[in-house]
Amino acid sequence: MSILTSSIELTKKSTYKLNNGLHIPVAGYGAYLVPKGKARELTYAALVAGYRHIDSAVYYGSQEECAEGIENFIKDHPHVKREDIWFTTKITNPAHGYENTLKEVKEIASLVKKHIQYIDLILIHSPKSTKDKRIGSWKALQELTNPTNDIIHVKSIGVSNFGIAHLEELFAWEGFKIKPVVNQVELHPWLPRLDLREYSIKHDILLEAYSPLTQGYKLNDPELLALEKESGIPKIEILLKWSYLQGFIVLAKTEKIERIKQNFDVLPDAKDDSEESANLGVVKLPLDVLQALNKPTSKEVLTWGGVDPTLYKDGDA
Repeated sequence: MSILTSSIELTKKSTYKLNNGLHIPVAGYGAYLVPKGKARELTYAALVAGYRHIDSAVYYGSQEECAEGIENFIKDHPHVKREDIWFTTKITNPAHGYENTLKEVKEIASLVKKHIQYIDLILIHSPKSTKDKRIGSWKALQELTNPTNDIIHVKSIGVSNFGIAHLEELFAWEGFKIKPVVNQVELHPWLPRLDLREYSIKHDILLEAYSPLTQGYKLNDPELLALEKESGIPKIEILLKWSYLQGFIVLAKTEKIERIKQNFDVLPDAKDDSEESANLGVVKLPLDVLQALNKPTSKEVLTWGGVDPTLYKDGDA
């Protein structure tokens, strides 16, 4: 598959249609390891900057603060409704299994329901348990999409860090009814995951890119610095635009309020909300920059201690 698309029509208000018919904002603010006590403020700042997609997780310890940030923003901005903001969370590995997942989602609901009423998306955070437990979790999540459940309404369900083998076992389960809407994985030029991307396109599952800025590990890479100097495009902008050009939902994380806006401003403003045809800007990079970042066989994992969770096999550490 080609990954050298040099321009794509996107704006700050763009969404992608999921396989369940809902629309998810293409740009998300990630609350990964935001210090306790700051997630509320940073979520609010992200929404002020224009983000309408907040990505959290049980593991991050930020769910309630993120939900409060959303609630406070809506109170202060009456023109913005709850349905305008997308909230994602993820269940932990110890919560895999049917009963454990229901228990953890009850705990999630106790933290966020009073602030945001429902959850737009719950993911299984990683495949690191067993086949039976992963399937048990999916069974529970499928049930939670029923709005009449007595825990909390979950509009969409998906996975994170799943490889093709983990998705195949899910599709083969006799109780499988609801397809994951997304798979959230580490994605950047040094980890383009072409096989997983082709598989995801085939099965109508969108990919969410976490660590699009490589958690800073590659920001002083000589090749990237040279591209920045030669093109005149800031390295952060190069990396974020690279992810948007791949068609990913892009999750950028920062603890600096000024960086939140700068990251979001990589996307152009919408021209005219009244005309769909005029509501499109363009994200683009020079072809020579894209060619330099074209690393189709690279498999450099920069998270998870360098061990790719999409390759996890039951029994691995």
